[in-house]
Amino acid sequence: METFRRHSILMASATVLVLFTAVAIFAPLLAPNDPNFVDLTQKLQPSSKDFPIGTDHLGRCQLSRLLFGARTSLSTAFIVMSITFCISVPIGVFAGYMGGIIDAWFIRICDMLMAFPNFLLSLAFVGMLGGPSYGHLILAMVCVQWVFYARFVRGMVLSVKERSFVMAARICGTSPLKIAIKHIIPTILASVIVLLFMDIGGVILSISGLSFLGLGVQPPYAEWGMMINDSKPYFRSHPMLMMYPGVIIFLVVIAFNLFGESLRQWLQVERRY
Repeated sequence: METFRRHSILMASATVLVLFTAVAIFAPLLAPNDPNFVDLTQKLQPSSKDFPIGTDHLGRCQLSRLLFGARTSLSTAFIVMSITFCISVPIGVFAGYMGGIIDAWFIRICDMLMAFPNFLLSLAFVGMLGGPSYGHLILAMVCVQWVFYARFVRGMVLSVKERSFVMAARICGTSPLKIAIKHIIPTILASVIVLLFMDIGGVILSISGLSFLGLGVQPPYAEWGMMINDSKPYFRSHPMLMMYPGVIIFLVVIAFNLFGESLRQWLQVERRY
């Protein structure tokens, strides 16, 4: 019964994520209107045939902006996590395997960067990079995310490199690069992938938070956090303008968290985070 419950949660969360991913991919085909078309004569309209869930303060189709917002938020999160993975795994493996002064300096850098809250550090990086833009948002998020993952990978490498199969490879004269590629990385890969999935929800929240503050995705492109920010003045009269993107962010984040935790249990990955 417990196994069925875990697998049912995994399948349910995976279904939700596949649905949102499909919506993001096929947003141009699903959207009933141009998400960026401004028509002030249609502002704050209720649900209708032309605008299924109404319009915003600029007369833009709310449903179309939600659909394109899925494309923006999900693609940005996946880009950030993909770059983070490509950076953190080699650095973490190198620092953990080599040890010595390299590992000591790596830990000092991690301690310094992790002393600051992630969101505050993201704000600082956006400012240092020259102000809000989509590229700066991605770069700032990567600069914040890679440290945690590299340190996580380094910790796993420290335990893996002392195992018998790695020691045997060393004795046989295998080069460190081959040991890392053939023995260490395949051993830790499942844990890293599970952690990535569990953290995508947090990345989406950070992206939405930065966009809410005007430091992320810039107009006229649709993004869920920016949609909430645009709807603030109309919360009392038209609360659904904020509710729609807020509920979608909630569902996506919960789905990623449940999927990551269920995947961890299914793959029997030890919780180290």
